[in-house]
Amino acid sequence: MGNDARRRRALAGRPPDDPRYDPNLLRDGDTRNVVDAYRYWTREAVIADIDRRRHPLHVAIENFGHDANIGSVVRTANAFAVHTVHIVGRRRWNRRGAMVTDRYQRLCHHDSTAELLDFAATAGLTVVAVDNVPGAQRLEETALPRDCLLVFGQEGPGITDDIRAGAALTVSIAQFGSTRSINAGVAAGIAMHAWIRQHADLSQAW
Repeated sequence: MGNDARRRRALAGRPPDDPRYDPNLLRDGDTRNVVDAYRYWTREAVIADIDRRRHPLHVAIENFGHDANIGSVVRTANAFAVHTVHIVGRRRWNRRGAMVTDRYQRLCHHDSTAELLDFAATAGLTVVAVDNVPGAQRLEETALPRDCLLVFGQEGPGITDDIRAGAALTVSIAQFGSTRSINAGVAAGIAMHAWIRQHADLSQAW
């Protein structure tokens, strides 16, 4: 018998006294893609608990041409309890890759790069651009700021000149094969995990 079945059986026959539980999920089962600790919780309860655990890491991706990687970035940001994902440019994006994690992840839209940089300055975040360009520091050898905004460009063109000019530093991911670049969603995951390794309390991980 799996953990899900055991929990439903344990709750059967008595009303749960934990307000975080969703009566409909208890009755019908919980098929959501959530960790066991959040099984049967309401969406609001899950968000409230993640908010308590969020890191001071922000992530931004430029979306001036309908970038298909945004969903993947949102899903990975949710896994690492990133504070907020910022989408710059177009409001519309393909949510399929997020696998419904956008329901639990803080999202913020900015019409322009200048608006994003103004937000970072007001929030006291150090802007770090991630792109394989000449002069970039190696991510693997860089101490990332704790209060940080990692910015990723679109697939193909990379980060814009405005982001490069406004960033405190630009970091690149070491590559050893024939391709000139890696998928933007993958690059975002690598960079977020680099921050996690340096700053997160791993005893709080699931």
